[in-house]
Amino acid sequence: MSAAPPKPFHNRPLIGISMGDPLGIGPEVVVKALADPGLRRRARFVVFGLHDVLELSADQAEINPYWWREPYEDRARVGTGVLVADFDELAFTRPNGERAPNPLAGQASWRFVEEGIRHLRLGNIDALVTAPICKESWRLAHHKVPGHTDLLAERFETRRVTMAFVAGELRVALASTHLPLFELRNHFTIGLVHQPIDLLDRALREWFGVPQPHIGVLGLNPHAGEGGLIGDEEQRIIEPALAMARNGKINVTGPLPPDTAFTPGVVERFDGLVAMYHDQGLIPIKMQAFHQAVNVTLGLPAIRTSPDHGTAFDIAGRNLANPGSMSAAIQLAIDLAQVRQRHRALAAATP
Repeated sequence: MSAAPPKPFHNRPLIGISMGDPLGIGPEVVVKALADPGLRRRARFVVFGLHDVLELSADQAEINPYWWREPYEDRARVGTGVLVADFDELAFTRPNGERAPNPLAGQASWRFVEEGIRHLRLGNIDALVTAPICKESWRLAHHKVPGHTDLLAERFETRRVTMAFVAGELRVALASTHLPLFELRNHFTIGLVHQPIDLLDRALREWFGVPQPHIGVLGLNPHAGEGGLIGDEEQRIIEPALAMARNGKINVTGPLPPDTAFTPGVVERFDGLVAMYHDQGLIPIKMQAFHQAVNVTLGLPAIRTSPDHGTAFDIAGRNLANPGSMSAAIQLAIDLAQVRQRHRALAAATP
């Protein structure tokens, strides 16, 4: 049985959370992360999801429900605490069997994200945290958008979005994301490299409070090409992108040899790094902070974060999921929302 709604308390950001795939670990990490009273004191929350699935996750983790439930009716009003906006009309039952890509689960997770994005666009919530979805389940549910980032870009009508990851002071933006490595050569352009530099610089200034960011840009080839001896992409593509960034008054250094860019003596020189492809940036991030790293979408006029892991069907429903990355994603969403609130308050107070 869910808790009764608490009395209102204002001036804390309202964070929306999409529950993710009902068959994955999303419900479990959401329940475990928000079970922290200290986290709940920092903000108000609305979880777009299925109450029965969340309640089952709480049961397995021996957590008393700390939320109240209302059927989802196109609203996201929360005075304080945690509201579960329950999509109880969906044709989906409690997960009790195979945990694998599933069209009903895909349709459910799609609805949660769609409504979360809609409220984010309308300004009803201050940030959106998205729990993991299964791309194959979306495809089985006849949704062709491959993932969260693409859907956000489509709904916000912007083509300039970049996937970035944050782990404490380590911030890494990706020039290319879920692209087969052999296909990268057909997409590797000056614009592809310049965009994450530009968007990371803007985010560091406006969201992370770094007034004069210094960004390091990794090379593509071993040893950053060694002057063209091991590939010429650094000279043909990366260096012109760096020149464009410098013309835009961005303090940028590179191309850096990728095998040393994340060593302590190098990474500490920069406020953020730009990696050329997915694993080049993600392997060191996950080696250093597997349960604390957060995915942030740069280029949107709104805040979206997510944990850095997937649905983990192999451990879902067994009370084994670590909520660290989800907790970090919620904490970062609150931090960034509070920065934006302060900026808006200052702007309103300025004559």
